[in-house]
Amino acid sequence: MSKKRALISVSDKSGLIDFAKFLEANNYELISTGGTFKHLKDAGLHPIQIDEVTNFPEMLDGRVKTLHPKVHGGLLAVRDNEEHMSTVAEHEISLIDMVIVNLYPFFAHANTDISLEEKVEFIDIGGPSMLRSGAKNFQSVAVITNVEDYETVQKEIDENGDTTVETRKKLAGKVFNLTSAYDAAISQMLLDEEYPQYLTASYQKVSDLRYGENPHQSAAYYVSTTENGAMKDFEILGGKELSFNNLRDMDLCWNVVNEFQNEMACCAVKHSTPCGVAIGNTAVETYTKAFECDPVSIFGGIIGMNFTVDLATAEELNKTFLEIVMAPDFDADALEILKTKKNLRIIKIKNPVSDSQTWVKIDGGMLVQATDSEFSNDIKTVTSVQPTSEQEKALLFAQRVVKYVKSNAIVVSNGFQALGIGGGQVNRIWATQHAVERAKEKFSGDLVLASDAFFPFRDVVDFCAKEGIKAIIQPGGSMRDEESIKAADEYGIPMMLTGMRHFLH
Repeated sequence: MSKKRALISVSDKSGLIDFAKFLEANNYELISTGGTFKHLKDAGLHPIQIDEVTNFPEMLDGRVKTLHPKVHGGLLAVRDNEEHMSTVAEHEISLIDMVIVNLYPFFAHANTDISLEEKVEFIDIGGPSMLRSGAKNFQSVAVITNVEDYETVQKEIDENGDTTVETRKKLAGKVFNLTSAYDAAISQMLLDEEYPQYLTASYQKVSDLRYGENPHQSAAYYVSTTENGAMKDFEILGGKELSFNNLRDMDLCWNVVNEFQNEMACCAVKHSTPCGVAIGNTAVETYTKAFECDPVSIFGGIIGMNFTVDLATAEELNKTFLEIVMAPDFDADALEILKTKKNLRIIKIKNPVSDSQTWVKIDGGMLVQATDSEFSNDIKTVTSVQPTSEQEKALLFAQRVVKYVKSNAIVVSNGFQALGIGGGQVNRIWATQHAVERAKEKFSGDLVLASDAFFPFRDVVDFCAKEGIKAIIQPGGSMRDEESIKAADEYGIPMMLTGMRHFLH
């Protein structure tokens, strides 16, 4: 039986020696490059250096070593094509039956602070070229890009050193899956366009999930290879595995508390909707205020805090059934207390919020928009009566929360708590009624109201006046703005217009 040939060039050398020994034992000749050649040689294997195959030295600091007809001819020649086989024989090109390559670690360096020139050096050229050549010819060539596939191939190789065409086809698919993500990451770094001609994405699977939004829906969790973010590198300090719905709610929750960079803030989320948001002066006070916003809905919810969780706060958290507690850090004694809740997921967030775009999948297409990360710098009081400084502070607090509530969205606040949250209604008066009623169930003092979009009619102002709302903030922009402003003046309610809408659909 004639020897088969495997071309090996890897940056990740884990598991390689055992697999290479298996190949040699199964009549494979090993061809290798640079550091991989030395690694194999030092382990007592018998690799052939690539320049012995090409009769051409590595050059240009290793940029050119496998880009040669004797490599790509050996990979691309169709075995049952007489002309191909005649050509490779004429040029003394030996066939290559297996390629084992993983790429320069561009993903690992794309988000670092090194210079562009340094990042460019991590762009692999020869590796993807060999992979693509071998993958195109999967009828004859097995191409391995992932160390996890060593075991699959090892189990399947027959007495002739062959794998099945079905396996080779699947391995080829993995090649193009990898190289498309690799190229997408490079493209995003170099192109630097907000909306390029082709929408490319580069995400790597972290894990399969038990299911999606519902048990009959499959799901998986991916992270970006080109961007950092709060939902990418968090650390699970305790509790069971995360679900699809957990991850979505965590993302929303962390975005809310990050709106309050200079204040201690806590947010409770249930079913992708904030059910309590508060700011405070101490950790336990801030959490307690958020809890008081909606003690019913918080049951089974997610808590996010932008401060270190201390022992007193942990003791309060443990009084309620919660799915997740997330924070930038936890005191050691607080962590010990929280871990007594067996199923409570305890999440340490390491990265700031960083998404610059929102992608929404629709049937056959993708909608892409800039993330809603701005607030108006041109807020004006449009009524004759001016808000007090305390009212203005309360309005701005409520406005920061309303951005994260599904439209139509209304938030009613006392200035440090979102006591009434009305969202997802098909008209604004229903959202207003719900939010005001919820707030008044828990609080008898002065309340203000924020809206994510304009009032189409004066009915919202009329209802606010009836219920004792003391001040209003809204974007404006309705054809009937003057009716709402007039109504506010009639009731002596100060109204501020922001000129900026915050729909969340």
